[in-house]
Amino acid sequence: MTKILRMQGIQKRFGPVKALDGVDFDLDAGEIHALLGVNGAGKSTLIKILSGVYTMDEGTIEIAGVPQDLGTPRAAIEAGVATVQQHPELVADCTGVENIFLGGEGQKPGLFCRLDRARMKRDAERLLARFPIEIDLEARVGEMPAVDREIVAVLHALRHDHTKILILDEPTSTLTEREKASLFQLMRALRAAGIAIIYITHRLEEVFEIADRFTVFRGGRNVATFTSREAGERGISIPELMLDEKAGDLFPERPSAGSGTSAGEILLEAKGLGRSGLFSGVDLTVRRGEILGIFGLVGSGVDELSKTLFGALKPDEGSLHVKGREVRFAGPHDALRAGIFLVPGDRRTEGLTMTQDVVFNTTVAHLGHASLGFGLLRFSRNRRDTERLARDVGLQPLELDRPVSGFSGGNQQKIVIAKGLYRDADIYIFVEPTVGVDIGARAKLYVLMRDLSKRAAVIVMSSDCDEVHGLADRVMALYKGRPIETAGAAASRDQLLAAGIMGARAA
Repeated sequence: MTKILRMQGIQKRFGPVKALDGVDFDLDAGEIHALLGVNGAGKSTLIKILSGVYTMDEGTIEIAGVPQDLGTPRAAIEAGVATVQQHPELVADCTGVENIFLGGEGQKPGLFCRLDRARMKRDAERLLARFPIEIDLEARVGEMPAVDREIVAVLHALRHDHTKILILDEPTSTLTEREKASLFQLMRALRAAGIAIIYITHRLEEVFEIADRFTVFRGGRNVATFTSREAGERGISIPELMLDEKAGDLFPERPSAGSGTSAGEILLEAKGLGRSGLFSGVDLTVRRGEILGIFGLVGSGVDELSKTLFGALKPDEGSLHVKGREVRFAGPHDALRAGIFLVPGDRRTEGLTMTQDVVFNTTVAHLGHASLGFGLLRFSRNRRDTERLARDVGLQPLELDRPVSGFSGGNQQKIVIAKGLYRDADIYIFVEPTVGVDIGARAKLYVLMRDLSKRAAVIVMSSDCDEVHGLADRVMALYKGRPIETAGAAASRDQLLAAGIMGARAA
């Protein structure tokens, strides 16, 4: 294979911290290469050097055999490197075509500056002819499904004919299985066209599905590179490479019947709960001392159910009971007072104030505890409490004054969970709790949720079937808004999966 990229001896320091320690990394033309590692392993630093965001302290970079000095993002783009971030910044009110050529629209000649829309449309059609994929680029981005928005972001990155390397950062984190298949179709078309793809993901099962090779980073170093076929034949454990230890069981042990930690009083109960067009007929109970797992794909109604339990949406039918008393929430403030806390699936828009620091985000949901009254905050105590909770959830780096926008997606998720722990609720609802979280941190969060369930009731809602089945004491599925029987705690992983993706009831 022709080497399109060679990075040798790359070093990068941030003060006393050595983020990259003499890293070598190469990429073949027309290759999909997965880049793996726990948060803080160095993979993001390497990508930012390649995309011109950071400058390296030492090392060399060659693209297509030509030495490069990638000191700015523009220099990287001109050298043929394009990047699609985990959360692409698109303009919702503009069409797909307009977003693809944003910043390079071109103008018609004449006295007045007018966009050359005909040229933009022709260029968009040329892109689709080069990379065949079904998408309506005349639709507004805000009305597109998640996969189409991701495709628009990819086409925006590929609008320059000289692009040789495409970096995709967690592109499938919010996609359904069907949407993921559409994105993988595009990635394979790009590979066939000779474009090399660096694919960053925490979903390790996808590595063997789409990647030709993978590289594992640990402690600022490249510790292993394998082809997917070789790793499969040799039984290579990616988690063990990432953690430098036996991965063991990812999920904590469930309490046994004689452990003294069996489920107690019913804290939350829903009877026939429904909201028109979203979900209906949901019956559930969750007790102190247990974890209830709800499996459902994106669009199944899981997200809307969580918001209804938290008072952000009002049900059209059924009833909700907290500690045996029927409640009707006017909004989330009522749910918080009743002892319910929601860790939402969309942390950026629903869980965090991105411009504020870790202390603010951790304490903002319980200002009564965080303040002395008269608007005066307990700065010293709040900082101590935040540091303790940040250590509990494994926040790295432990920089409490940093705006949360400066943390990785996995660390942002940890901050949302710390915010929930600060609230000290009786009922916790976690929606997609480990999206974007690496496997090492994921195991720690599962232990934290299990420990939390010893004093509270915990509901975990996720599109990851293994997560729900491995963590929960009892499980159910939601399929197109309908609850599906799964034989409760006795449901197998395959029964739960069938219920969630096909609506099949347990035999």
